Amino acid sequence: MLSINILSFIMNNRQRIAVIALLCRRRRRRRFWVHPICRLRVDTGAHHRLVQELRLDDDLFQRYFRLNRAEFDDLLTRVGPRIARLNTSFREAISPAERLAICLRYLATGDSFMTISFSYRVGSSTVAGIVGAVSQAIWDCLVEEFMPVPTKQDWRTIAEGFLQKWNFPNCLGSIDGKHVVIQAPHNSGSLYHNYKGTFSIVLLAVVDADYMFRVIDVGGYGRNSDGGTLGNSAFGLALKDGTLDLPENCILPGAEPRGPLPHVFVGDEAFPLRSDLMRPFPGTNLSREKRMFNYRLSRARLIVECAFGILSSQWRMYRRVIGINPAKAEVCVKATCILHNYIRRSRRSARGSPAASPDQEESAGLQEAPRIGSNNAARAAIRVRDAFTAYFNAEGAVSWQQHVI
Repeated sequence: MLSINILSFIMNNRQRIAVIALLCRRRRRRRFWVHPICRLRVDTGAHHRLVQELRLDDDLFQRYFRLNRAEFDDLLTRVGPRIARLNTSFREAISPAERLAICLRYLATGDSFMTISFSYRVGSSTVAGIVGAVSQAIWDCLVEEFMPVPTKQDWRTIAEGFLQKWNFPNCLGSIDGKHVVIQAPHNSGSLYHNYKGTFSIVLLAVVDADYMFRVIDVGGYGRNSDGGTLGNSAFGLALKDGTLDLPENCILPGAEPRGPLPHVFVGDEAFPLRSDLMRPFPGTNLSREKRMFNYRLSRARLIVECAFGILSSQWRMYRRVIGINPAKAEVCVKATCILHNYIRRSRRSARGSPAASPDQEESAGLQEAPRIGSNNAARAAIRVRDAFTAYFNAEGAVSWQQHVI
């Protein structure tokens, strides 16, 4: 009974101290409602002076924003209604064009919010809010058109592209993970600490033969391996459950006696070997046939590495430590991936590249057949890899591979 009274006395004293501290705390008064520097935004801000001058030179405009004028204006028409804000009696709202310019400038450079706030003459907290909101709007407005969920016919078109450009039949995409370096989040322990000694979130991507991102999963903990990230991602779970609507097994071109083989994704040694996911043979003391398979798989797998290189070269925020929380960093990564697809498709359309007709999307040598069932996934995966190995050393051989291996 005595101990209960003492405990209640201590708790009452703590509550009194907390109330007294709250009452004594003086609220810091704002020096300015709008800082005098920010009041000159319309007259001397980067958007109202520098950006308007850059519009006279499309090359410099593209270097500044990574989008040319036509792409910037088209993107503004798509996301402008989503990012517009109403004027109030206290201040005039920042226009959608300026909000988009601030967001693109951050993605293109990775500069601190403070640096961008000085250039555009807005508050640093305003820049932080704009970057998150506009990045989310870019993803929401573009994802259905430029990164839709692939259908069975889309997977067939991707496989046809890998066969024609990279000589790998039945390939549905190149898969890999990229560590996006971020500032260590508070109270996160070792969740984001990766094997490189930095803190990161993981961008897991499936890329087609034209360096376009077809599926992405962002936000995996940096401490996880690529295989672990795949297993925890929505894409990995759908692949395991068989709900991706993949094409049926089909016969490789010129190899009818070998029977139908499944469509597969290609990855590096970090991923597990599965019937629908091919990885190279491990080790160095390999036979010539196995080294040939590793070479042919590497040609197709490097597409995702090249796509990551293009992404980080265009959006320089990847070359810096991203000093924002993981949730906002995830939104920025998704925005750059969808902008990557948007830019590549718009410029390919501007060049007048012919699109593949539905009749050309399936090769004459690809004959569909029912799937092959198996109760032992490991043995089935080994059989599939051995079948591809034999094919690349016989009917599917290319003229230059003997000089490479």
